[in-house]
Amino acid sequence: MEFIQSIQRAIEYMEENLLENINYEDVARHVYLSNYHFHRIFSMITGITANEYIRNRRLSMAGQELIMSDEKVIDIAMKYGYDSPESFTKAFSRFHGVTPNVAKRAGNELKSFNRLVIKIQLEGGKVMDYKIVERESFQLLAKVERFRNETISENGNTEIPDFWKQCGESGVFEVLKNNTKKHDFYGVCAPISKESDRFDYGIGMKYDGGTVPDGYVIWEVKPTLWAVFKCIGNDAACIGETWDRIFKEFLPSSEYIMLDDTDFELYPEADNSDCFCEVWIPVEKK
Repeated sequence: MEFIQSIQRAIEYMEENLLENINYEDVARHVYLSNYHFHRIFSMITGITANEYIRNRRLSMAGQELIMSDEKVIDIAMKYGYDSPESFTKAFSRFHGVTPNVAKRAGNELKSFNRLVIKIQLEGGKVMDYKIVERESFQLLAKVERFRNETISENGNTEIPDFWKQCGESGVFEVLKNNTKKHDFYGVCAPISKESDRFDYGIGMKYDGGTVPDGYVIWEVKPTLWAVFKCIGNDAACIGETWDRIFKEFLPSSEYIMLDDTDFELYPEADNSDCFCEVWIPVEKK
């Protein structure tokens, strides 16, 4: 339940500082998580990002204040963190469907976005298979790109699938196979640092020594305890579904907590028709 408590503390912090100049990085710092780890947990649990939550709450409160007070639009815009009436009007109209000036007239409907309350709802009848594995440290020969933290939660974002496609078309897979002995594919990701707004994602294979080709790196995966989940399906959609169940079903009720470190997808070389890949997350006992 620790990460649920972190989300609750995050919501409390955002509510107490809605009129301050804060974003998800400030919230992550407050709950002692890396920007990447917090962003992923929050968006997975709530369905929106922390920045969206802050923005929606501000615009909802601004709408209420517009129709219940005599304050000028420009004053309310400044109060809720907008530098100009134009930027406020654009955001307000996108959220409420009307401009601030129209909203001040009687009889117009506005949208309300209430404070989030985190509740754990237990659902029966579903089995989530997993295994706990101890694994020694190992290295990967990997092709690595850097992505924005928002990449993992933006609807329709295909940057990481596009990276896989690009690597397949540009010969990366062949380079990896020619320089390794075992040809299981790994898709690894980790925060660059606690404060960074970007994370590294790599496609690699287990490294056994030798020359590192230009443009490739050695990715060190630290020894730890791993919770391993099979992604059952025919395409990458099952990966997102598995992550959703990890955060909403496994972590809240298990005796393990997820570490803020490298996690990875494992695509075994041997064909397994019922398993698209495995998700490995670093854990420790509570």
